[in-house]
Amino acid sequence: MPNVVTANRLIDGIVVYLAPDGSWTDELRHARLAETEEDTKKLEEVAAKAVKERKVVAVYPMAVGMHDGTPVAQSVRERIRASHRTTLTKDWYDVPL
Repeated sequence: MPNVVTANRLIDGIVVYLAPDGSWTDELRHARLAETEEDTKKLEEVAAKAVKERKVVAVYPMAVGMHDGTPVAQSVRERIRASHRTTLTKDWYDVPL
Protein backbone atom coordinates (compact mmCIF):
# COMPACT_ATOMS: atom_id res chain seq x y z
CA MET A 1 0.00 0.00 0.00
CA PRO A 2 1.41 3.42 -0.91
CA ASN A 3 2.21 6.11 1.63
CA VAL A 4 2.37 9.87 1.71
CA VAL A 5 4.04 12.03 4.33
CA THR A 6 1.78 14.34 6.27
CA ALA A 7 2.37 17.08 8.83
CA ASN A 8 0.91 20.29 10.17
CA ARG A 9 2.11 23.60 8.79
CA LEU A 10 3.69 25.46 11.68
CA ILE A 11 2.45 28.93 10.82
CA ASP A 12 -1.26 28.03 10.94
CA GLY A 13 -1.63 24.36 11.90
CA ILE A 14 -3.20 23.34 8.59
CA VAL A 15 -2.77 19.68 7.58
CA VAL A 16 -0.30 19.41 4.71
CA TYR A 17 1.28 16.70 2.57
CA LEU A 18 4.74 16.53 1.04
CA ALA A 19 4.47 17.32 -2.68
CA PRO A 20 6.61 15.88 -5.50
CA ASP A 21 8.68 19.09 -5.74
CA GLY A 22 9.52 19.08 -2.00
CA SER A 23 7.02 21.78 -1.10
CA TRP A 24 3.95 21.22 1.09
CA THR A 25 0.40 21.07 -0.23
CA ASP A 26 -2.90 21.09 1.63
CA GLU A 27 -4.43 18.82 -1.03
CA LEU A 28 -3.94 15.08 -0.53
CA ARG A 29 -4.43 14.52 -4.26
CA HIS A 30 -1.23 16.49 -4.92
CA ALA A 31 0.92 14.54 -2.44
CA ARG A 32 3.99 12.60 -3.51
CA LEU A 33 3.45 8.85 -3.29
CA ALA A 34 5.95 6.45 -1.78
CA GLU A 35 5.48 2.93 -3.11
CA THR A 36 8.10 1.21 -0.95
CA GLU A 37 9.42 1.46 2.59
CA GLU A 38 12.67 2.85 1.18
CA ASP A 39 10.75 5.56 -0.71
CA THR A 40 8.88 6.43 2.48
CA LYS A 41 12.14 6.82 4.41
CA LYS A 42 13.45 9.18 1.72
CA LEU A 43 10.32 11.32 2.01
CA GLU A 44 10.67 11.37 5.79
CA GLU A 45 14.25 12.65 5.37
CA VAL A 46 13.00 15.50 3.18
CA ALA A 47 10.30 16.24 5.76
CA ALA A 48 12.84 16.22 8.60
CA LYS A 49 14.59 19.14 6.90
CA ALA A 50 11.32 21.07 6.86
CA VAL A 51 10.94 20.41 10.59
CA LYS A 52 14.44 21.80 11.20
CA GLU A 53 13.53 24.83 9.09
CA ARG A 54 10.41 25.25 11.26
CA LYS A 55 7.99 24.91 8.37
CA VAL A 56 6.06 21.89 9.65
CA VAL A 57 5.56 19.80 12.79
CA ALA A 58 4.20 16.35 13.64
CA VAL A 59 5.52 14.62 10.51
CA TYR A 60 4.58 11.00 9.86
CA PRO A 61 3.90 8.62 6.98
CA MET A 62 0.28 7.88 6.19
CA ALA A 63 -1.04 4.87 4.29
CA VAL A 64 -3.31 5.75 1.40
CA GLY A 65 -5.47 3.82 -0.99
CA MET A 66 -5.91 4.73 -4.62
CA HIS A 67 -9.20 5.66 -6.27
CA ASP A 68 -9.16 6.54 -9.98
CA GLY A 69 -5.43 7.32 -9.73
CA THR A 70 -5.87 9.66 -6.76
CA PRO A 71 -4.66 8.93 -3.22
CA VAL A 72 -7.38 8.70 -0.59
CA ALA A 73 -7.02 8.51 3.18
CA GLN A 74 -7.76 5.10 4.65
CA SER A 75 -8.57 5.80 8.30
CA VAL A 76 -11.41 7.91 9.64
CA ARG A 77 -8.86 10.09 11.44
CA GLU A 78 -6.99 10.85 8.23
CA ARG A 79 -10.20 11.46 6.26
CA ILE A 80 -11.16 14.05 8.86
CA ARG A 81 -7.70 15.64 8.70
CA ALA A 82 -7.80 15.65 4.87
CA SER A 83 -11.19 17.39 4.94
CA HIS A 84 -9.61 20.27 6.95
CA ARG A 85 -12.57 20.18 9.32
CA THR A 86 -11.16 19.37 12.72
CA THR A 87 -13.62 21.34 14.81
CA LEU A 88 -17.34 20.77 15.16
CA THR A 89 -19.45 23.11 13.08
CA LYS A 90 -23.04 22.87 11.91
CA ASP A 91 -21.91 21.29 8.60
CA TRP A 92 -19.33 18.94 10.19
CA TYR A 93 -21.56 15.96 9.59
CA ASP A 94 -21.18 16.43 5.82
CA VAL A 95 -17.62 15.04 6.03
CA PRO A 96 -17.59 11.69 4.19
CA LEU A 97 -16.36 9.05 6.61
